[in-house]
Amino acid sequence: MNIATNLETAARFFPQQPALMEGDRVACYAEFNDAATRVAAGLISRGLQPGDPVALCAPNSINWLVFYFGVLKAGAVAVTFSHLLTSAEIAAVLQDCQPRFIFAADEKLADMAAFCLRSNGAQVVSPKGDLPFEALQARAPEEFSTIDRSRDDTAAILYTGGTTGTPKGAMLSHANIQASAFNVAFYERSTQLDRALCFLPLNHVFAQIHITHSTVLSGGGLVIQPSFDMDRFLNAIELHRVTKLYAVPTIYIRLLSLGNLKERLAGVRYCFSAAASMATEIVRAWKKQTGLDIHEAYGMTESASMVTYNHYHRHVIGSVGTVASLVEIKICDVNGRALPQGQQGEICIRGPNITKGYLNHPDETRAAFRGDWFRSGDIGYLDEDGYLFIVDRLKDMVITGGENVYPREVEEVLYSHPLVQECAVVGLPDPEYGEKVTAFIVPAPSAEPDPQELRAHCKKMLAGFKVPKRFYLVDELPKNNAGKLLKREIRRQWRDAGL
Repeated sequence: MNIATNLETAARFFPQQPALMEGDRVACYAEFNDAATRVAAGLISRGLQPGDPVALCAPNSINWLVFYFGVLKAGAVAVTFSHLLTSAEIAAVLQDCQPRFIFAADEKLADMAAFCLRSNGAQVVSPKGDLPFEALQARAPEEFSTIDRSRDDTAAILYTGGTTGTPKGAMLSHANIQASAFNVAFYERSTQLDRALCFLPLNHVFAQIHITHSTVLSGGGLVIQPSFDMDRFLNAIELHRVTKLYAVPTIYIRLLSLGNLKERLAGVRYCFSAAASMATEIVRAWKKQTGLDIHEAYGMTESASMVTYNHYHRHVIGSVGTVASLVEIKICDVNGRALPQGQQGEICIRGPNITKGYLNHPDETRAAFRGDWFRSGDIGYLDEDGYLFIVDRLKDMVITGGENVYPREVEEVLYSHPLVQECAVVGLPDPEYGEKVTAFIVPAPSAEPDPQELRAHCKKMLAGFKVPKRFYLVDELPKNNAGKLLKREIRRQWRDAGL
């Protein structure tokens, strides 16, 4: 089994069908498949072996996707992480996964150099790197067969944070990705006539698995953009006759401010929102202006995206839907006992889409499971019709504008500032970004740290989206009798205060 054979199937059935679109550049499925095959052959000729890790650290592009599928065709493991990470963050990821090759943007070459010197010959694929992308594809193999792998072999490693704030790689097998790709394509009724617009980062599970793999599986077209830009977004909808929109709540909020929205989206048949819960008033306003529902689902990196889906048949606003095919969920108490319908508890999941675990993190892998049930860290409940409602998160992760931020990582940076005695980072509601990263600071004795100075300090060591939007100086932070910090109490107090 190899998930890359979905690309070969699409190229066989729909060879001239547009597969990838980026600006004015269009590649049909025959061209997409041929280019990925050239990458696979080029990597193998340079010593790549099945199961070897290959990293991708670059913005969205057609070349990113060609390289990614080339890695899969070669039987290797695609390791993906954000190109917005700082040098220190990138170094930590590379040290953990030890890639043989790295696909990187030119501006990241300096970040890769130190690792490559230590890594016994890792090569960087980049226009100005060790191996230009065009050179990698130079020789077209007369015959090439995609390398067969076991269904349980790792296909991709997506880096995500954890309770410690340290990035860790969630290992997704070929079977994990295939299960989710099929579920997404089935529930969204995807066909070869669809054109899906993707400006969300391809290193993230939503864009990589939910959007890309399901689109390739169904033979549809994928419109790629490096990031969100309103004019570019609207132009692509018209130019490429987009039928499916994928976005996060903040984008839908911005779009609602436009005039003639229904006319602008005339060809769109389907809208999906991910990353953060969508406010019900936004869903209703969107329906009123466009006549379209905003569909939501529940999933995470460790579930290769889809766990539940709020589907066509009965769309329930406020819910994330019912369980997807072959996936099971149960609501558990703190001891792992199943709770009856309607009661709130931790959402636990099992199914063919669930991760094998975290690369080089056996303790965190064990902690994430009870038997074969994955512990989501989220609190929810099921109604009488089996619809899942998310209540809160046990984990403290903040989702801001579709990006995941792990507070402990930000707190460690703040603690390195000499004027900070104690701190806590939480997510507070924000109408545009879903949540805003917010830091509460207990200053060192006799100190009065300037928020702008704290922000500048964070920017030196963190990606921009992780830097707190607001800094509040407080006398103390709420704790329980055992001295444990109560972040929920922080959120409650400051939400009540209207901040």
